[in-house]
Amino acid sequence: MRNVLSRIINTFAGDMVLCIAVLLAIASSFIVYPDKEYLGYIDFRTICILFSLMAVVAGLKCDGVFLKVAETLLSKVTYMRTVVIILVLLCFFGSMLVTNDVALVTFVPLTVTVLNLLKKQQKNNWIVAIVILQTIGANLGSMFTPVGSPQNLYLYSQSGLSIGEFLWVTIPYVVISFMVIIAIIIVRSMIPGCNEKINVSFDADNVRSKKSTYVYCLLFLVSILAVAKILPYSVTTVVVAGVIFIVDRKVLKDVDYALLLTFVGFFIFIGNLQRIDAVSGLIYTIVTGREVITAVISSQFISNVPAAVLLSGFTDNYRSLIIGTNIGGLGTLIASMASLISYKFIVREMPEIRGRYIKKFSIVNICFIMVLLGFYYLCKFVIN
Repeated sequence: MRNVLSRIINTFAGDMVLCIAVLLAIASSFIVYPDKEYLGYIDFRTICILFSLMAVVAGLKCDGVFLKVAETLLSKVTYMRTVVIILVLLCFFGSMLVTNDVALVTFVPLTVTVLNLLKKQQKNNWIVAIVILQTIGANLGSMFTPVGSPQNLYLYSQSGLSIGEFLWVTIPYVVISFMVIIAIIIVRSMIPGCNEKINVSFDADNVRSKKSTYVYCLLFLVSILAVAKILPYSVTTVVVAGVIFIVDRKVLKDVDYALLLTFVGFFIFIGNLQRIDAVSGLIYTIVTGREVITAVISSQFISNVPAAVLLSGFTDNYRSLIIGTNIGGLGTLIASMASLISYKFIVREMPEIRGRYIKKFSIVNICFIMVLLGFYYLCKFVIN
């Protein structure tokens, strides 16, 4: 019991967004007293599907599937530019299926491992640039699919859009992001000493058990079918939890329950705000017609997941919210909580470059925001 209590305290202490969500939910309950309508606040579909995806991806990660794919690709390259492209695009495309935070948790440590195999000068030339581009790549690649990030899954569930309609909204921004990222890598590699011939090799076989990997792949397919609304999300959640409990119950400990609780806290807070006429009317006036820029700005201060949940309570323009909250994941370190993952890794590896990393991270992120917002307003002007 004491261990459980200690883990709960540590979870809250280490997650500021969770603390804010819970405190806002509690504070608002003193204004709108708890009643039977509280259950209606919570989007159980999002909570259940998010749990299923996190559990399955945790199993695949535990089996070393993502690292094996990365090592297979990296073992065949001979020039530094190609290594950089692979490391960044692993995050960009990987985040489309396994979420941006999982992509960074998996591939940023791999980046550090790979760079440690190279000359010190090569590592110093590239480590900041690669991790920044991996972070941006993960945040923008995840924009493409409903399962790429928690806010995408939530907004997709709320919007009523089909998979095809969702992809049609995001694909122009994903394509532009891809081209800009590749252009930056090519230009960066033209600096003398940044595209030397190298050799990267790995010895260990990271795949633990092919049998369990097949099971997790099947469960991932089942979860995707639930996202596409082909299978009932309630049945999918029970099946995923039950099978994983039988195959390897320890994997269930790796699910980010703090994120699920954060969603619940914001659901309650926003549900209560909607029942306070004066506040609800003011927020509605501010948001209506300005969904994209409001989402981008609010994400800089409260992160894009809470921004998506908050703003969705006051507008039904979900297409704009999808664009705004994903672009809003760029910018500050807290704009997307996934960005903090890569920051913690690089500070742990090279604490002396903390200041340089934050400075360059901020500059590059602001440039990407300007490019993508510029594209959004250009499209808006052309259409109108």
